[in-house]
Amino acid sequence: MRVLITGGAGYLGTELVKKLVKIPKVKEIIVYDNLNKGAYNFFLCTCIGGDNIRFVHGDILDTRKLKKELKDVDVVFNLAAKITPPYADADPHLYEQTNHWGTAELSYAIEESDVKMLIHVSTLSVYGASSKGKLITENTKLNPRTNYGISKMRGEGFIERLMKNEKLQTYIIRLGNVYGFNQTMRFDAVINQFAFEANFLKKISIHGDGQQIRSFISVDKAAQYITQIPFLNIPIGIYNMVDFNMEIMEIALNFKDLIPELEMQFINQHLQLRNIAVDEDCKIYKYIPKQKTNFKEDLFQMMSQFAFQ
Repeated sequence: MRVLITGGAGYLGTELVKKLVKIPKVKEIIVYDNLNKGAYNFFLCTCIGGDNIRFVHGDILDTRKLKKELKDVDVVFNLAAKITPPYADADPHLYEQTNHWGTAELSYAIEESDVKMLIHVSTLSVYGASSKGKLITENTKLNPRTNYGISKMRGEGFIERLMKNEKLQTYIIRLGNVYGFNQTMRFDAVINQFAFEANFLKKISIHGDGQQIRSFISVDKAAQYITQIPFLNIPIGIYNMVDFNMEIMEIALNFKDLIPELEMQFINQHLQLRNIAVDEDCKIYKYIPKQKTNFKEDLFQMMSQFAFQ
């Protein structure tokens, strides 16, 4: 099996590669990335190992290069995305370029290839928000509230079109907020940012009143689950992938249990921010056994990876 990962040098991509190199059936892993996010730490990950990894410096808007690299590829994991930092929303054109039109170019290139499977990683942001007391499921109507969410929803439309292709197994995986340590760790993700601030500043910044609920999954579990998809008999379709829901304030209190002297600083505390709470019994777990989580242990392990306090 030959695999291509767009955005493969990023946070989740790094973890996917670490898992895939251990699978004997995977003969080659092509890491396709434009490095626009400065993901150079990927190349320092000696822990990855393996002699079957090949890096290609390319953009998913570069159709010619994409088509060339898709030759003889069996499975594509599409992780390429322009990601928004929490509590911010940039120029919509920046998101449309990659998340919408980049995904479109990839879908066209795959249609003209012999790729057998496409696993497109999306986001819960396409749902917008959850109503009070009601959990989001795969059947919830899409109603994105940010430029990022809108662009990802539009990109999904091109992937859904491919589901009609009988020769191609196509999946859309809508991930919760990803957290956890690795060498290409994102520090704009809320739990990772809290971990850095708690460890080095002994103070964390909480936006709004802290009562907003979000859905989370560790980068290790997300990678474990996603890398199993090509080897299991999972019906094509759209799947949410989350581990648990938690209030931001509860996350902050977990950090305070680990660091009693921790201070909490509220930004715009008068604001009540939207909830994105997902049914934790996602459809995907009918096919991939869900692992138990000890969240406080996850936090301890993540912070123990930092070089110093």
